[in-house]
Amino acid sequence: MAHPWQLPPLILHPFSGGGSVDELLEGSKAALRLEEARGELVENSEDLDRRILLGRYQEIRMLIFLGKDLFRWLQQCVDFVERTGELSDYSEQSFAALIVDQPPSGVREKLERWGVTDRRAVFSRAIGVHTLFSSPPPFETLSPTLLRHYHRFADHAYICFQHLRPFHAPDSKQFQFEIYASEEYAQLLSDQWEET
Repeated sequence: MAHPWQLPPLILHPFSGGGSVDELLEGSKAALRLEEARGELVENSEDLDRRILLGRYQEIRMLIFLGKDLFRWLQQCVDFVERTGELSDYSEQSFAALIVDQPPSGVREKLERWGVTDRRAVFSRAIGVHTLFSSPPPFETLSPTLLRHYHRFADHAYICFQHLRPFHAPDSKQFQFEIYASEEYAQLLSDQWEET
């Protein structure tokens, strides 16, 4: 192959509404407190349990919104390859495997700078959760079992998504792309327009 194909950029948008980072932190603190007190009678254990579940709910919400951005990008990649006749055997599953398993080194490095330590889990779970929910369901509609163990459900949903159809798995030598936060990308476009 003469050169890698340049895919559309992956643009990640901030998510807001329906909760906060505070609920995430409270959920983590409550989980630690319950873990430390394992075997002891804990005052307000119901309150701690509810805070844990609310924290997990916020994690699910974040994954749904990240999943929206990832699916938008997957569809853009499929559109790109469909317009390029020689690449027609690539699908959404192909590009999901690329972002999860073998993103270009520049993307991996940028994610590490952003503090993403386990990109594989984050991206695969975002894809998995988004296949189940296109928008965040109300907290009360989710069972405590799902909330406590959503990561296992998300992991399996990603595997199911990848097995919906056979796919050709690309690698970062075949395809290159950039990743941006939406504000960063908007600034980049603004700077380019000012130069012209």
